[in-house]
Amino acid sequence: MIYGLVLLNICVLVTGQILWKIAVSSIQEWNMQSALSLVISPFFIGGAFLYVLATGLWLVILSKLPLSVAYPFQSISYVFGAVAAYFIFKETISIQQWIGIAVIIFGVYLIAK
Repeated sequence: MIYGLVLLNICVLVTGQILWKIAVSSIQEWNMQSALSLVISPFFIGGAFLYVLATGLWLVILSKLPLSVAYPFQSISYVFGAVAAYFIFKETISIQQWIGIAVIIFGVYLIAK
């Protein structure tokens, strides 16, 4: 059950990041107008809401798991984020990055054992 909450927390965090990436993707130049436009963007607001939700989930997780276990599990968000960037934003992921992703997955596996 608790690891399901950890996975949910990771998915909520990554989805928030995706929404924020969408929100800023059309900004050509940062100025007061673009900043104000960003703040009222549904993508920005949605991402912020997800971060509040993730923080609530994180507090529940911390009450059930040692920080030394829970926190390293959050690194899976880097894996999900990179995969989302590849599929959603068509970003290139180098072989070095894929190796890093594999190391993260292996590290979380070791912690979970």
